[in-house]
Amino acid sequence: MNYKETVEYLFNSTPVFEHVGASAYKEGLSNTLALDEHLGHPHKNFKTIHVAGTNGKGSCSHTLAAILQSMGMKVGLYTSPHIVDFRERIRVNGECLSEQYVVDFVEQHRSFFEPLHPSFFELTTAMAFRYFADQKVDIAVIEVGLGGRLDCTNIITPELSIITNISLDHTQFLGDTLAKIAGEKAGIIKEGVKVVIGEDVEETRPVFEAKAKEKNAPIVFAQDYPEVLCSEACAEGGRNYETLNFGMIHGDLSGDYQERNMNTCLIACKVLGLKKENVIEAVAHVAERTGLVGRWMKINESPLAVCDTGHNVGGWKYLAPQIKAQKCEHLRIVFGMVDDKDIDSVMEMLPKNAIYYWTQATSHRAIPKEIVADKGRTHQLEGNIYNSVKEAYREALKDASNDDFVFVGGSSYVVADLLS
Repeated sequence: MNYKETVEYLFNSTPVFEHVGASAYKEGLSNTLALDEHLGHPHKNFKTIHVAGTNGKGSCSHTLAAILQSMGMKVGLYTSPHIVDFRERIRVNGECLSEQYVVDFVEQHRSFFEPLHPSFFELTTAMAFRYFADQKVDIAVIEVGLGGRLDCTNIITPELSIITNISLDHTQFLGDTLAKIAGEKAGIIKEGVKVVIGEDVEETRPVFEAKAKEKNAPIVFAQDYPEVLCSEACAEGGRNYETLNFGMIHGDLSGDYQERNMNTCLIACKVLGLKKENVIEAVAHVAERTGLVGRWMKINESPLAVCDTGHNVGGWKYLAPQIKAQKCEHLRIVFGMVDDKDIDSVMEMLPKNAIYYWTQATSHRAIPKEIVADKGRTHQLEGNIYNSVKEAYREALKDASNDDFVFVGGSSYVVADLLS
């Protein structure tokens, strides 16, 4: 098989959460442990940082990877989902693994893993750990896929665990309260390993405290030590941050929500004892050094158009006010969501004065565009239906004057279709 055929084989022969949702979720670590043993326990050959949370874990993972690279380390980065190419999930110093490595891995190991019937994520995680060992990375930043306790990344014992925040998402797997979800995320806390909690609320703090105590793990709540005092968006992109101990710093990632992510990352850097100059230099070049896309990402200059992968209530809590605050003549929003998200709660936050371009991504889990439009009408949101993200975006640009603002989002898969 060539690379294209191999990726199609991975998508079609293993349950893929991005495609089929709940049926791809495999509870427990039996497959992961079997794959790990077969591959020679590769995760034991390099240090790791483990990042969980409902929102912000991707931005934090990429930021920490960029900072570690600036220190001269060879850094692995494992994140999900990918936006355009499967290989985006597995990087070393920002470079994706080769197409040939993916082909060879599947060919060499399929006789072992096919009888196991692993999920797509289980197999991809095993590939990532083997690749990082083969590349002899110094350290790898590992983003949790879903939850924490039973996530297949949870066989590692990291140098630091990070839990960015908790909000109601994937409730069918993780529980229907913040405390239950926090309990699942807290499953990454390991014996004696420091843990940083980015954001907490009254319901989640006791859960984290209890787990940390049980595991003798020193715990730091980033909200108790506000390193970021304030921030503001830059006209040219990114944000400027006024900080307590790092001075004024510039970050290249845009989006109001990055202020909280930056605070989490800076506290993590202090816990890890990373040098101030490396941190300051690296946060200005995160996207360039790690390949991160889709976070309040400018895709057109005039009219200004932005896309963002925010896809749940926790993410839209920050996105909606930022969209509403845009100074423009007309606000145009290309929007679609997938079927396991709370679309009504998100739509309740959307601006009523916008013109909507309802659409659906090519994912099997995309909510049909007609249903999205019907939902919109019940929330007093008006617009037309388009067959594809590409068509909806083209129409929005065609309708827009230079003084308008166009936003594309609602789902990672909407952004993926756009950038593809």
